[in-house]
Amino acid sequence: MKKSLVLILALTLVLAFTACGDSDAKSEGVMTHAEYTAAALESEVVIEAYVQAHQSWWDNTIKVYAQDKDGAYFLYNMSCSEEDSKKLTPGTKIKVTGHKTEWSGEVEIIDATFEIMSGNYIAKATDVTSLLGKDDLIKHQNEFVSFKGMTVETYEKDGVSYDCAFVYNDDNSGDHDSNSDLYFNVSVNGQTYTFCVESYLCDNTTDVYKAVENLKVGDVVDLEGFLYWYNGANPHITSVTVK
Repeated sequence: MKKSLVLILALTLVLAFTACGDSDAKSEGVMTHAEYTAAALESEVVIEAYVQAHQSWWDNTIKVYAQDKDGAYFLYNMSCSEEDSKKLTPGTKIKVTGHKTEWSGEVEIIDATFEIMSGNYIAKATDVTSLLGKDDLIKHQNEFVSFKGMTVETYEKDGVSYDCAFVYNDDNSGDHDSNSDLYFNVSVNGQTYTFCVESYLCDNTTDVYKAVENLKVGDVVDLEGFLYWYNGANPHITSVTVK
């Protein structure tokens, strides 16, 4: 008799969970990440994902780094009131309707609107160090990722050495303020890559901004950030740990 009651209770809980729905399941008419990836550029897309971070709100728009358990999305200048921007805390689930497009290799969603859904998810950083310089790296575009054991190099661009570990605004020219991005070069396995601290994501009051300003050539660092793309991998770094 007791076993029967236990089985009935277990079945009731399963049915209740099913009725409420799996928070990871897509709503009707919503694309999986694979379907989004396969969708043609300039086509309308509908996705559900979880906010991981966003850049500063401006002029009723916001840029959001979003991810689900299968992949990531960059929502460019999504329509958003200042009041609603405060609701887009990390982990918040949103349903987004917009158009898929590409700019300098960065695949993103534009003309987007959103609604907040029930559910919460924070992605762990995926270590993609071994994929640097390989074609498979782009499969992780916009994901929260990590890079391990990177060596800080003298910043160089277009054959010009700036004799420092980082520059403001990609060229170190003119004045800089909290709106200045930071660029720095790091290497692994003999190859050098340029990473960025996007100031609208992490301004000069943040730990990561200050950490990059204190980098020295030769430092070995572990990094985390979002795998943004600009004519190749151009990660937006959110954490720097000097080893």
